[in-house]
Amino acid sequence: MTLEKLSVLDLSPIYGGVDPAVALRQSVLLAQTAEALGYCRYWVSEHHDMPGLASSAPEVLLAHIGAQTSSIRIGSGAVLLPHYKPYKVAEAFHLLSTLYPGRIDLGVGRAPGGSAHATMALNDHFLQQVGRMPELVAQLAALLGHAFTVEGEPVLARPLPPQPPQLWLLGTNQKRAGYAAANGAGYAFGLF
Repeated sequence: MTLEKLSVLDLSPIYGGVDPAVALRQSVLLAQTAEALGYCRYWVSEHHDMPGLASSAPEVLLAHIGAQTSSIRIGSGAVLLPHYKPYKVAEAFHLLSTLYPGRIDLGVGRAPGGSAHATMALNDHFLQQVGRMPELVAQLAALLGHAFTVEGEPVLARPLPPQPPQLWLLGTNQKRAGYAAANGAGYAFGLF
């Protein structure tokens, strides 16, 4: 068995009450080790107000990890799309793809990523946005494909990278796999 198809999903856990900076250094070490062993991908998660996890902003952590690795694909598992406008997500991941061409995966999901109160602090309309998930994914795919318009006018998520990030949907059911297929995205099944 080869490792070329194995990947890592890192939650950046804070073990034994260590400082969060130690947990983030461990995430970098894990990414470097996965790269050295020939793993295919290294993804980081998004969670909010969880004392045992240091991964609240995948795009920031990925910029740091990208600077300390050279070939492994890096990405989010997942950016919680109902919390954000697809345009901002596309801009952030286009920037990452410009910095690290051919290495960026943009995994999106719809989970709240934290407690009810953390979700309310992050987003006043989370449940309504969850209901718009098919539209949000379609907008994001259009932005990554440079085919998004507002009132009939093209809008580009700049900078435009030489290779756009690969779009992935994370989910636990057939419906999410259908969204992925409809938008030309990969699908990662979460078996909990």
